[in-house]
Amino acid sequence: MDKMPNTIEPENVHILVADDEPAIRDILSQVLGKDEGYTVDTACDGTEAIDKIHKDYYDIVFVDLRMPGADGIEVVQELKRHSPDSEAVIITAYGTISIAVEAVRAGAYDFLTKPFHIEEVKLIAQKIIQMKSLKQENVYLRERIKEYSRRPSIIGKSEAMQEVFHLINSVANTDATVLIKGESGTGKELVAKEIHYNSRRANKPLVIVNCAAIPEELLESELFGHVKGAFTGATSSRVGKFEYAHGGTIFLDEIGDMSPRLQAKILRIIEEREFEPVGSVKTIKVDVRILAATNKDLELALQRGEFREDLFYRLNVVPIQLPPLRERTDDIPYLIRHFISIYNKKVGGAVEGFTPRAIELLQKYQWPGNVRELEHLVEQMIIIHQKGMIDVEHLPPRYRTIESIQQFELEALRLGHTINLNQVMNTIELNLIQSALKRAGGVKSKAAELLGLKRTTLIEKMRKYNIEAH
Repeated sequence: MDKMPNTIEPENVHILVADDEPAIRDILSQVLGKDEGYTVDTACDGTEAIDKIHKDYYDIVFVDLRMPGADGIEVVQELKRHSPDSEAVIITAYGTISIAVEAVRAGAYDFLTKPFHIEEVKLIAQKIIQMKSLKQENVYLRERIKEYSRRPSIIGKSEAMQEVFHLINSVANTDATVLIKGESGTGKELVAKEIHYNSRRANKPLVIVNCAAIPEELLESELFGHVKGAFTGATSSRVGKFEYAHGGTIFLDEIGDMSPRLQAKILRIIEEREFEPVGSVKTIKVDVRILAATNKDLELALQRGEFREDLFYRLNVVPIQLPPLRERTDDIPYLIRHFISIYNKKVGGAVEGFTPRAIELLQKYQWPGNVRELEHLVEQMIIIHQKGMIDVEHLPPRYRTIESIQQFELEALRLGHTINLNQVMNTIELNLIQSALKRAGGVKSKAAELLGLKRTTLIEKMRKYNIEAH
């Protein structure tokens, strides 16, 4: 089991022994396979060895220097071309310095001289595995540092978000299963990350699986792993997400899209903390905290028989409901400021902010894409305008509907604020032209008729607003 990022279990180490002497193949298979517990494959010549290297991944290849088909140096060179992370050990009866140097130059880790001692074989395999474990640990730690440094914060000062923060703080340092609910784009993954990184499991893996993005026939293998030969195309064993997340947290996003059969396996893991990889009878025990999220109404799914009731109550130990952005519009100025700081750095922009007029208008928008949509808007504005302040006229047309403009400007007049009448009329005119073109299927003459204009006048106005008919 992949208990730690720097641990490689023997059964997960794949070794190829390539030698034209059956006795050498047999003894190395015995020592490395039966005695040490590694998974061992064999090849009787260089050609077969190269063929197997192309078909399967091997952590270590023990290869004879002199073989029919292709010699050991050629096999090592092909191994390093095809699989740079694999290590090779040359076996030779000609233990001279020149051959050792040639082997190392070809990419070999070390060499063995016939006759070799059994303990020497074991030791060299262990050294390679330890080296690979350290490399794996270093990669893991670098990724953890990157992940931690780029951890996005959850932004929000609204009362609704304060309640979310309270729940995160209350549940983070427990092992309680959490069900995060909310519309798409509300930040469910961010909540899962905040829970994990503020828990006692923060230095262990956080594994994220989008259940809706993986085809049903592949999701089971993705979650639980599989053994070699479990199905067509399973040419080697694979560790699943649950096994990799051992000691840490797994976040099952869009769990509402999971089939009832896989729901049963998730229920078993929650209750028994164990599972079997696809095609295996071996039970694997795991210590994993489960966080799940959905944008679906699971209570309604229960009534329709689309979601297991027992799993729902196991997942819903601590529910966190994320409010849509339209219900927390007071947070929009803070979110805009946050995204500006991110995307100014990312794209080399110098946008100072959004004007109060623009922010007020955006607070009246319904935000079907929620925070994700707002983030994309800020990124778009910085890419297009690069610097200065973003005002109402800079916003894409969908944020400047006739209704929102009218409501916004009437409210401004009521409060005694000055408005720009020409700008308001231009926005209304732009919206009406776009609506007419859409209604007319892009036919300018028909759109002009709908607007009571001459076709030439419509074309002039389209040029003015840089409108293209589709």
